[in-house]
Amino acid sequence: MIGKLKGIIDSRGEDYVILDVRGVGYLVHCSGRTLHKLPPAGEPATLAIETQLREDSLKLFGFLSETDRQWFRLLLTVQGVGAKVALAIQTVLDAAELATAIGCQDKAAIARAPGVGPKLAARIIAELKEKAIGLGAAAIPLVSSAGGTSNAAQDALSALVNLGYGRPQASAAIAASLAELGEDAPASELIRRGLKELAG
Repeated sequence: MIGKLKGIIDSRGEDYVILDVRGVGYLVHCSGRTLHKLPPAGEPATLAIETQLREDSLKLFGFLSETDRQWFRLLLTVQGVGAKVALAIQTVLDAAELATAIGCQDKAAIARAPGVGPKLAARIIAELKEKAIGLGAAAIPLVSSAGGTSNAAQDALSALVNLGYGRPQASAAIAASLAELGEDAPASELIRRGLKELAG
């Protein structure tokens, strides 16, 4: 199996890049975020590769970091998430934002990805909240689905978004507030602390 490719950018399409490795052009599917960060044609690039082997096809998926590849693998473990949806999620959210969205149970952030509805977003959060700890969510207290923390965090997040802050920034601010104030903090305190985070 191919784990890494290092070569020259030959050309690119809407959702892929062709990487020339010593005269062999590998077609590698990438998220929009990865494609945007890759250098122009003729420049060298290195991609971490996830190989998908089917009976009738062989597909390569490329990532700029091992963490991104691990998130891709993790997303594929969720029922209803295929490679196309996983890449769509990674296009709208980077690894840190995805970890924050899962930690804060922010379904709306994940549902921004094409092909992800509220039900699938909820399933992604439910199935990955424990696994996400090792992939960038270590500093984010996972919101309890049973207690009132979820409601307080959601209310605080909605309030910050309504004030005009971007959802990823607001999610990170609420996660930091939860870390400092504890999971029992009321929404009003989370909002106040979140505003300080965003202002600082």
